[in-house]
Amino acid sequence: MADQDPSSSQPAPDAAATLKARLRDDLKTAMRTRNALDIAVLRVIIAALDNAQAVPLPEGRQRYVVREFGDGSAEAPRLRLAEEDVRNLLIQEVRDREDAAAQFEDLGRADRAAALRLEAAIVSRYLPG
Repeated sequence: MADQDPSSSQPAPDAAATLKARLRDDLKTAMRTRNALDIAVLRVIIAALDNAQAVPLPEGRQRYVVREFGDGSAEAPRLRLAEEDVRNLLIQEVRDREDAAAQFEDLGRADRAAALRLEAAIVSRYLPG
């Protein structure tokens, strides 16, 4: 987990927030250029990061609670992901696509396998060097 910079009153952004900002910028570019494959993959990566940051609910707590207007409730806090957590998530996304591509190839669907390998290559662009 990221520590707070002592020279700043704001906490340092976590690795997931930093990557999501980059992904959102790239998503805007992909949308402007109408690159459907990049758009789809970037949305999936952003969703995977959001899911990884979700705070688990305590046992017995209701998922949805009706609130009165103006009750002061705010967005739920997010887990802070370390760079290693983000890296592992991206590696898993690449691995899932490569495994699925291998299965499609075994089934004689080389076209679908190639598409999944392209998706894996897009995800790989975001892996830290």
